[in-house]
Amino acid sequence: MASTITVRDFDETDWPLVWPVIEEVVRAGDTFPFPTDLTETEARGIWLENGPGGRVTVAVDGDQVLGTAKMGRNRPGPGSHVATASYMVPAGARGRGVGRALVVDSLDWARESGYAAMQFNAVVATNTGAVRLYESLGFTVVGTVPRAHELPTGERVGLRIMHVDL
Repeated sequence: MASTITVRDFDETDWPLVWPVIEEVVRAGDTFPFPTDLTETEARGIWLENGPGGRVTVAVDGDQVLGTAKMGRNRPGPGSHVATASYMVPAGARGRGVGRALVVDSLDWARESGYAAMQFNAVVATNTGAVRLYESLGFTVVGTVPRAHELPTGERVGLRIMHVDL
């Protein structure tokens, strides 16, 4: 029987299933620019605080959380017409369409919320799966900050800034 991935709004009861996703992704240090020693309390504050009108979602298959996303405005004031989003999918759920489902859902949300564009501020350049996914959905790399992310090996790689008009 094929699995069905559903993206829905985060509920407080999801946190015990979302935290392990966040913890795995940030501890790896290779795809996400959060501190690798991030605590659960710090993660909760960062992930669930998305400013006015922001949103957190989970991708689920039945009662299993396969990934999570957070979204909101990229900047307040004159930049508030541009949305941003972040996604986390643990290694065991990659390659199943979870990331694509989360990104498509966030793009739909941004359009419905009246945003003119979406911008990602820090896509680790070596996260080629994410870069390919975003490009397949219309994003372009508008710049790369050289050597801005240090991998666990000590190698410093670029952070991509990606953008799509909505």
